[in-house]
Parts: sequence; structure tokens; C-alpha cells
Amino acid sequence: MADDPTSDSKALWKSIHDKLPIREIKLGRALSAVYVSDPRMLAFISARYKFVAKMIGGTDSVLEVGCGDGFGAPIVAQSVKNLLCTDINEESLADNKERLGFVENLDFRYADFRAECLPGQFGAAYAVDVLEHVFPNEEEAFLGNIARSLIPHGVTLFGTPNVTSEQYASEYSRLGHVNLQSSAGMHKSLRRFFHNVFMFGMNDEVVHTGYAPMAHYLWALCVDPIQQ
Repeated sequence: MADDPTSDSKALWKSIHDKLPIREIKLGRALSAVYVSDPRMLAFISARYKFVAKMIGGTDSVLEVGCGDGFGAPIVAQSVKNLLCTDINEESLADNKERLGFVENLDFRYADFRAECLPGQFGAAYAVDVLEHVFPNEEEAFLGNIARSLIPHGVTLFGTPNVTSEQYASEYSRLGHVNLQSSAGMHKSLRRFFHNVFMFGMNDEVVHTGYAPMAHYLWALCVDPIQQ
């Protein structure tokens, strides 16, 4: 019978659809631009934050360094007890608080890790697509302050484009990427601040341990900050 949700598939789906809550969630400025110019990138970016969530799931207190417009924050917040997202863009932080207020265990705060740390507060930290924007002369202070923000035996994840992928980057990416890394160079830099550094590659949504120069994206899983 037409319009009978027990026998008509259109009627069934409409009855379900009409019960869904209306939630008009906006993307931030950066991810809105990505959605228009290269929508597939949203899948890749989501996969990066899913990897973070899997690696640090269950941690009580987690720090994101350089959250931007907060796109990945709900993905990570779903797997941890409390998440503090920091950035140096006050306008983005204010917008994030308004757009992402529905995530109860999530907070946003201004913090500049080139100049300060949040001493020994976090069991885990992560920075996704941030290190490439930090000038080389700022890198030592930046990494050291993140390490000092962790509890003993804390864990940090750094995700960044591989220097070998620069030729494929967009115009805006090239303008902002002032500190692209190689796998070996990134490992060497991070070993100054962590006892253990494990390197991975990533192509699209897939994390792997393949030949590093052919990885589009690099991950460093850092464990046990060195006391400084």
C-alpha cells in the first residue's frame, strides 16, 4: 500500500528521516574553503584525526596544539575524557566555541607554544598539520614546550606533509609551509625531546610503514618526554 512504511520503502525512509533532529552544523572558514575547492580532502583530514583518536583513546586529559577551526576536535573528543584545543588565532577560537558548543568534553583556549607551555597537565597531545607552519628558528621552543606540557610517560602525535609532496601542494599550502619535514629529519628533531619516536607514513586515508619518501604525509608517535 502506498505511503505505508511497513510496505513502501519511500514511506519507510521518510518516516525515519522526519524523526531525525535538525542540527545545522557549520564548517569553519578553512574547511569550508576545502569543501568547495577539493572536497576529497575532508576524507583525508578526517582520517588523520581518526588515527589520533585511535592512538590516544581513553586518555583522561588531552591537548591539541594548533586546532585551527576545530574540524577534527569532535572526532578526538569522542574517544577521550577531556580535550583542550589551543591555537594562536583568537578569531578562530571564538568561532569554534560557538560552532562546537555541542561537544560537552571539549574546550578551547589561546596558547602559543613557541613561547609557553602548560606544565605537566596532559596525558597526550597532538598537532595535526601544524609543524610545517612553524619557522625552523621557532621549532626547538615549540617542540620543547609541547613536551613539557605532558605528564611523565605522556604521548604526542605530530602529523605533517612530507617534504617530497610539496610539488603537489596547493598555492595556499605552499605559502604557509615554511618548515616541511622528511621522515629522517623529523625523527632526529623529535628525539631531542622524547625518549621514543616511531615514524609512520600516510597516503590518503591509509597509515603505513612503507618507503618514507613515497609517503604523502608523515606521522611521528612520540613517547616519554625527556625532562628538561
